[in-house]
Amino acid sequence: MNRIAEASLLRWGFVGTGGIANAMASVVATVPLAELRAVSSRRTKSANEFADRYDAALRFNDWQAMLDSDDIDAVYVATPTSVREEISIAAADAGKHVLAEKPFASAASVKRIIEACRKNDVAFMDGTHFVHHPRHHAIKNGMAELVGNPWSVASAFQFGLWDRGDIRYNTELEPMGAIGDAGWYNMRAALEYLSKDAAPVFVEAVLRRDEETGAVVSGSGVIQFTDGSTTTWTCGFDSGALVMDLGITGFAGVINIDNFLGQDEDGSASYVYKRGSWGPDIIREIRRVESALPGAALMFVDFAVIAANAELREDFALATLHTQKLLDACWEAATRA
Repeated sequence: MNRIAEASLLRWGFVGTGGIANAMASVVATVPLAELRAVSSRRTKSANEFADRYDAALRFNDWQAMLDSDDIDAVYVATPTSVREEISIAAADAGKHVLAEKPFASAASVKRIIEACRKNDVAFMDGTHFVHHPRHHAIKNGMAELVGNPWSVASAFQFGLWDRGDIRYNTELEPMGAIGDAGWYNMRAALEYLSKDAAPVFVEAVLRRDEETGAVVSGSGVIQFTDGSTTTWTCGFDSGALVMDLGITGFAGVINIDNFLGQDEDGSASYVYKRGSWGPDIIREIRRVESALPGAALMFVDFAVIAANAELREDFALATLHTQKLLDACWEAATRA
């Protein structure tokens, strides 16, 4: 069965005109199953400029008015975390499919969004890109042969964000700071590559705050799961270089990726497979996985597929919920008095 062939074009309405919304608007232009039809911003000027830049036919200064429009099928919620739940639930109640940026306010918040989407028979997905790329599927499908039973996932996502005017330095809009914004990907990597049946039994984490704003600018931690596996993670806004490292270790071998959130310019992506400890039997292979589209574009393709097929929605919804649960546990550990 060709699931993509069953999917239909979705007419998108964007809530928000910030950096990530601009990036995704450019992506939508490359996806045959997606059309940017409308945009909403509190500032009319921003909505107009965004609509003109990306050829969106409709522009609104009230997101509820956009949700009430019959001219859109799906909504991309690219707003600060503090208002994400309200808009996502309103979109579901208006009968629109929901793609929401992450993180969320809490696991309880995610549950309420999921319930609203189920009730209104619309799709829900978070805006994590790397899980849609063929490299991710190649690793998961080959895990048993390449790694065996994975017992460790180590990940790092760090970059330099020095503009204190960025909303990620605003503790009211983005209370988790770097742990929410970048740490989300650490949590998702652990969820995707360790056993899906394992639950956390031990969580420790630390954070560092910006002296001027009080925003969390970095975090590190460890989680141990019921099957004995662990994930170690680090994230931050205060790195002198971009770091997107991932390591998956098992008794049969090791997988390393130095850009687990990115791809090459042609859409392809690679990983390194290693096996053996000493001597001539050591294997080190660079394995390239071809793709005509990057993960961000494939996210919109996959979204069109689950919008057309309700039976495929639950896995994506649960992935969002379980990622947020891990994030909440790390946040609680890092802020424990």
